[in-house]
Amino acid sequence: MREKIQDYHGKEQVSIDELNAIGPFPAGNLNTAYAKYFVGKSYLTAISTSQVPLFAVSFEPGCRNNWHIHKAVKGGGQVLIATAGRGYCQIWGEEAFEMRPGDVVHIPANVKHWHGAAPDTAFQHLALEVPGEEASTAWEEPVDAADYERLS
Repeated sequence: MREKIQDYHGKEQVSIDELNAIGPFPAGNLNTAYAKYFVGKSYLTAISTSQVPLFAVSFEPGCRNNWHIHKAVKGGGQVLIATAGRGYCQIWGEEAFEMRPGDVVHIPANVKHWHGAAPDTAFQHLALEVPGEEASTAWEEPVDAADYERLS
């Protein structure tokens, strides 16, 4: 599911303002439409809405989304491409893993997961929704705060 395409040699901790300066995409607008599914503040920029929806999602330090599933009868899923800062992703039943610029994560349809910033730094990734039949997103419970805080 995870593909490493380049190493990261950047600053360890960045604020959302620094992320705006170093990231390839602007943080965008405060993500109010999905705020109830996030712990902390996130920002959303539509990169493309033609053919395949592609968004830059920026997370303030400590921000992460709830567990969720991109459901589909056929096709579907999500691809995450880390672009700035440092974050984490976790697939249900597996250990959380770090994401740094250049990391690509393939999340198949119907797989429960979460993603977001590291506790101490902002993070940005591109989120590509893979087209699928009867595709929808099911938002579930927040990530356990104690489990999240153990990440470094």
